[in-house]
Amino acid sequence: MKREIGPNHMKIDALPARTSLATGQMALSIDYDERATMRAWESFLAEDPKCARDPVHPSHVRSLIHESWHRSATGGINAQGIEAPLSSDRDEIEYLTRANAELLSAARRSFASLGQLLDGTGAMLVLADSDGVLIDAIGDKKTLHDGMDIHLAIGGKWNEDAVGTNGIGTALWTGEPTFVHAAEHFCAGIKSWTCAGAPIRDPLDGKIIGVVDLSGYSPIFRPHNTALVAATARQIEKALAEQQQEQRTRLLEAFISSAPSYRRKDGLVIVDHRGRAIFCNNVPDGETTEMMDGPMEPGRGRWLMNLPSSGSDADLIRALPAHLRSCHITPLKLDGDLRGAALVFPSVPAVSSAAVVHREVNKHLQDAVAMIVGESEALQAAIDVACRVARSGSVTSLLVEGETGVGKELFARLVHAGSRRTANDPFIAMNCGAITRDLFGSELFGHVAGAFTGASREGKPGVFELANGGVLSLDEIGELPLEIQPFLLRVLEERVVHRIGDSRGRPVDVRLVASTNRDLKQEIAAGRFRRDLYYRIGAVSITIPPLRERGEDVLLLIEHFNRQITTAAGEDPLEFSREALDALLAYGWPGNVRELKNLIGRLHVLTRGRDVRLRDLPEEITASGSGSEAGSDSSASAHELGGTLVEAKRQAMKNALAAEGGNLSRVALRLGISRPTLYRKLDQYGIRRGFI
Repeated sequence: MKREIGPNHMKIDALPARTSLATGQMALSIDYDERATMRAWESFLAEDPKCARDPVHPSHVRSLIHESWHRSATGGINAQGIEAPLSSDRDEIEYLTRANAELLSAARRSFASLGQLLDGTGAMLVLADSDGVLIDAIGDKKTLHDGMDIHLAIGGKWNEDAVGTNGIGTALWTGEPTFVHAAEHFCAGIKSWTCAGAPIRDPLDGKIIGVVDLSGYSPIFRPHNTALVAATARQIEKALAEQQQEQRTRLLEAFISSAPSYRRKDGLVIVDHRGRAIFCNNVPDGETTEMMDGPMEPGRGRWLMNLPSSGSDADLIRALPAHLRSCHITPLKLDGDLRGAALVFPSVPAVSSAAVVHREVNKHLQDAVAMIVGESEALQAAIDVACRVARSGSVTSLLVEGETGVGKELFARLVHAGSRRTANDPFIAMNCGAITRDLFGSELFGHVAGAFTGASREGKPGVFELANGGVLSLDEIGELPLEIQPFLLRVLEERVVHRIGDSRGRPVDVRLVASTNRDLKQEIAAGRFRRDLYYRIGAVSITIPPLRERGEDVLLLIEHFNRQITTAAGEDPLEFSREALDALLAYGWPGNVRELKNLIGRLHVLTRGRDVRLRDLPEEITASGSGSEAGSDSSASAHELGGTLVEAKRQAMKNALAAEGGNLSRVALRLGISRPTLYRKLDQYGIRRGFI
């Protein structure tokens, strides 16, 4: 399958990394030149790839390999490395074996049949978990022995974050069958090897749970190596599906024998030992409040809870998330061990409870919307999108873009208010611009005791764990270091967080609201922000308009902050002259709403008396306007209008002001006009007012 073309140059017909076996496209012809590939690797390292984004790769180096080299270099992998990290701790190996018992069991038949065939071939077959840690290895005895030199053995960690480009780690990254041959490896110490890996997916939810890989010295390369491991991965997935179907049947039988009072109209969810739904009936799908008849297949595979190690009723109830505590939970044991649970939702109480929750959420959402002051069309459009996201059960992230000071955190709180399931659902905010580079991983994901120098003795949860069941607001996400971004993407994709120094995953149910004052598309072009992370967090995005584009929202905000400060301090409200308001409307507000709020607070402290005139405003504001205080007496302005109709309208406004005690919102409602229109009318008719 290879023909000599020149020194160290051979023709390889190989399976492309992203080719599906189902398509029938079984081969892609590429040239592999050992010397040229080595020169390309040396040139790549000499050009300091950490400072470049999406560099142009040589035509004779596959794009898949060159992209992986770039990830390896920017991830800090030592290109002169000679081996992978290896854990030889017996307790840790035992934990890995227990944690991957199902995967090992499903692979046993395939490995047993292939193991005998590989003896004397120079090849070894390995099984790795979802982190790229080897949990089983069979094959040629000499190759297994030589594999120890590079830690290609049980306990060796072979993801890209640990050892750069290789068949196991790159298959995990791409999610497709992948081969990496000789000089294509990133680390110098493993360039004499060839490997082909294929990911193994959980049949229930489609997540990658492991990799099967064929490795050996480079002469064992054959075009069909990738096809072999892909076929083996499919066999393992088929065995997993059979195991899961058997467990599903047994759990249903266990439920039937233990729940004689179950009624047909009740909602029922059976979860497996990982807390994933394996059977659903008569339960709402997403936001649907109507009950569904028959199995709800779309609900299968959804993670619902963490099952405790014990099967006691008290522990099970404590393990239930807050939004599921209206159900009745029954432990399901197989062969004496807790292997699942049944969640029964009584038909009538469940609907009643949902209605109460719906009313409470609507009230919280209305209160959160009321905190965002403004009637401009652009602002209302942003509020509408945020409300839709808050009510949606399928949208798990929102990107809020806008200049500094426009009030982005208010939109994060709006999403929290609209998606609350209980009064205790957390809202956690973190400003990425206020975290030192070294602490980002610990703050986001947490750490276990002694994970690094300076780590707390008890360990610490990260903001994802703290926000579990609620909303996490990441402000200034554009400040997130590039090397942390892949880990954030993985948490968002898998909904599982790993503390630093801990191999155990912790499922999290978090809605993310990311906000930024940067243009993230420009950051992507500059190589400072990952494109895949941008599209993950920005599936739904809103742009909050700057205050200078919101027109008479300035007047509404002046009223709002004036009333807020007046109420808190027990003072009389400030009254603004017409010229002062004109200057405030004409000003550009580079600091946006925050600048306006600070100005109103300053005026309350520094203004002599309660009348605010043009001369009381800062110079940068008065310089931008052309108003003058001369002849500004409002009664004179009113007198100039004249006419009986004008006098009648003026009197009607005075009467409305008197009837509503000066509350301008109620006055506008009474007169059937908007508040901005009311402000204009008051100015037009020369009626002095204080913002009460």
